[in-house]
Amino acid sequence: MNIEKIRQDFPLLNSKNGHKPIVYLDNACQSLRPQAVIEAVQRYYEQTPACAGRSMHRLANEVSRQVDEARQTVAKFLHANRKEEIIFTRNTTEAINLVANALDWKPGDVVLLTDKEHNSNLIPWQMLARRFGVCLKFVPSNPDNTFNLSAYQQALQGGVRLVAMGFTSNLDGVSIPAEEVVRLAHKHGAQVLLDAAQTAPHQRLDVRRLDADWVAFSGHKMLAPSGIGVLYGKYRLLEAMQPFLVGGDTVASSTYEDCQFLPPPEKFEAGLQNYAGIIGLAAAIRYLQQIGLEAIEKHEIALNQYLSEALKSVPGLQIIGPADARLRGGIVSFFIPGVDHHRIALMLDQMAGIAVRSGQHCVHSWFNARGIPGSVRASLYFYNTQEETRQLVDALIKIRKVL
Repeated sequence: MNIEKIRQDFPLLNSKNGHKPIVYLDNACQSLRPQAVIEAVQRYYEQTPACAGRSMHRLANEVSRQVDEARQTVAKFLHANRKEEIIFTRNTTEAINLVANALDWKPGDVVLLTDKEHNSNLIPWQMLARRFGVCLKFVPSNPDNTFNLSAYQQALQGGVRLVAMGFTSNLDGVSIPAEEVVRLAHKHGAQVLLDAAQTAPHQRLDVRRLDADWVAFSGHKMLAPSGIGVLYGKYRLLEAMQPFLVGGDTVASSTYEDCQFLPPPEKFEAGLQNYAGIIGLAAAIRYLQQIGLEAIEKHEIALNQYLSEALKSVPGLQIIGPADARLRGGIVSFFIPGVDHHRIALMLDQMAGIAVRSGQHCVHSWFNARGIPGSVRASLYFYNTQEETRQLVDALIKIRKVL
């Protein structure tokens, strides 16, 4: 990859645009957007600002064509069997809630999670536990935060209906062995939902090879506009599921007493959709495919290895997760005992123009269970450079002397 050439595609990183220099290391929260995505969204609002699937005029027909093309683009990106297995949502959170609320639950049904799930893949299941008596079980991680396969196998013995797990953790960047997780779950009669919000932007996803029943991810973490997400589901399961949100565009016809729902994906896409976001997502996927997910993953791991080694020079700093940076993808989450993590993040921004995230990263349960107030998270993407990671380390050394 030609990183310097790539950086010119991102207005915030393009020095020619006169922006104040910034080192953007908050990609696990939200990525930057390349000019190609910005232009795709702009074209929609300037040239075809109409509804898809409703009116018959040429503007509406063009939006319908682009939405259909975007659905095909996402299906090919995931290696899905058919485009109808792709449902557009607002984000990963809505996609997970869709599954949680579209299945019929009985008291005692078991949902199996890991001990470091994002709130988006924890709270929906807690709500089911309150409403229907669903039981939640958690697979404890190994001491280094890697996936405990033996504990998972043991948990499956008790009869599990659904395994719902984050493919890649936004806490520490560790990925679960997803193919083995799915295989074992199906062997025990359980279905599988994978939260791939931190996976889709960084590594190749093949839903047919994974054989997961549902996969959810968000566009805003992978160069696309905010407010657009995806739920992939096996078509036979989508056919059997009840819709979660209902109303306009979900039905073929209705009377005062009843309605006839459309087939998937329409029956799950209620109301006016984020057409600009859908079109922008397709543009983002095309951009990522031009670079190559394999090249992106390789670059991030190399940066993580360099950064993790350099951080050893910061007194007292502790990295969350395994020591081997190759197991943490593009995430380096760290804390310094006794030093406020928010203060570190503010000083990085004010002193060095470095943007990171501080807090508990929507994984409050993990932090609270261990009595850790929070961490600073530097999350890398393909447009970041080794020089930027060096700037982070140099700034942390200076901050450590002050605090």
